[in-house]
Amino acid sequence: MKLNAQSTILITGGAGFIGSNLCEYFLKSGQKVICLDNFSTGHRHNLKDFISNKNFKLIEGDIRNMSDCNLAVEEVDYILHQAALGSVPRSINDPITTNDVNVTGFLNMLVAARDAKVKRFIYAASSSTYGDSEGLPKVEEVIGKPLSPYAITKYVNELYAEIFGKTYGLETIGLRYFNVFGRRQDPKGAYAAVIPKFVMQLMNYESPVINGDGNYSRDFTYIDNVIQMNALAISSDDSEAINTVYNTAFGDRNTLNDLVRYLKKYLAEFDSKIADVPIVYGETRIGDIPHSLASIKKAKMMLGYNPEYSLKDGLKEAVYWYWNNLK
Repeated sequence: MKLNAQSTILITGGAGFIGSNLCEYFLKSGQKVICLDNFSTGHRHNLKDFISNKNFKLIEGDIRNMSDCNLAVEEVDYILHQAALGSVPRSINDPITTNDVNVTGFLNMLVAARDAKVKRFIYAASSSTYGDSEGLPKVEEVIGKPLSPYAITKYVNELYAEIFGKTYGLETIGLRYFNVFGRRQDPKGAYAAVIPKFVMQLMNYESPVINGDGNYSRDFTYIDNVIQMNALAISSDDSEAINTVYNTAFGDRNTLNDLVRYLKKYLAEFDSKIADVPIVYGETRIGDIPHSLASIKKAKMMLGYNPEYSLKDGLKEAVYWYWNNLK
């Protein structure tokens, strides 16, 4: 899984949740890491543990600015492109900004990578690409129509990556993330992800609001599984494994009701009163996919992927981190 020699890795969105975890992992692996971030959704405190590392460099810039992209890719071997505006509701409220960042910014980075002759461009794709496809589990070659502006942008990313592979010979790998969670995921803000948001609410004895009846299900994926996939995508020397996309998930699904039950159980180990916090049910959210479950056969076969953390395992780790860092 590790690179044989020291390489220089550019991580866009490196101050974000996933990006900062990738920065930390590759620095610990002895690589040189460059972080490009405009801090629109990322945070400086996510970088505090390694900002002074001699192998770490921070470039404060925006992927929508071509000169920032060109500066960031100088002498870079690999790119892990995590920079994006996430959230289906955000994209519905502001599709123009979502498109600017997720499509124009993505294209800028592809062009910069091509011109700098970067070895490989690995990017954060999304399970939202499956859209209205009802089949389970989700297999990479069968997708439906997108259900949100965000989903459209992530599908366009895949199309652009494929074209850059065919037209310019740029090696690309897309990782379709499925509901990633874990340490450093931001619980605050209007578009906070469900797990850190629920954790924060429960710690404050506030009732989490589940959209719908709680029976929608997700393939919740712990951050360490995602790190493993990125590491495998960088280090794979199998020509058949590149210029394609992979589901990045655990390969199991749990309902939102299951999720809240586990959260209350694990948090109650720190504070027994949390077990008695009631749950509130609200309206179903526009653009939400009812059920999500990934087939990870392709990733196992082509990259040797072997996810170590189930939802329960990951939640125990995440709850411990949140309790000790946010309480």
